[in-house]
Amino acid sequence: MSFAKRELAIVDGTGRHSVAIHVFAPEQGERGWICRYDIGWPERQRSGAGYGIDGMQALTIALQNIGAELYASPYRTAGTLVFDKPGNGYGFPIAKDARHLLVGDDARYEGNG
Repeated sequence: MSFAKRELAIVDGTGRHSVAIHVFAPEQGERGWICRYDIGWPERQRSGAGYGIDGMQALTIALQNIGAELYASPYRTAGTLVFDKPGNGYGFPIAKDARHLLVGDDARYEGNG
């Protein structure tokens, strides 16, 4: 069971389609920590993970991975991926080398990444 969930949507000519993001609690593995997540894209569910030397690092990397996937998606490029309101960002941190992609509130907050 996930410990955190965020609902985004794809809003296009066919309607509003849910994009549920679930983040699971970090778990200790054999050689470090892993934090798994799922992104429920309309065409498929995508599972990923962040890995780190401790649970905090694994969680941080998982959130950055989610942010990178959202900002690299064709839905963001098309302007159809929405969280709070169109063009306002998604509320996930992103690595410094991809900050040029940020929009809305995401671009305003220096704490990202």
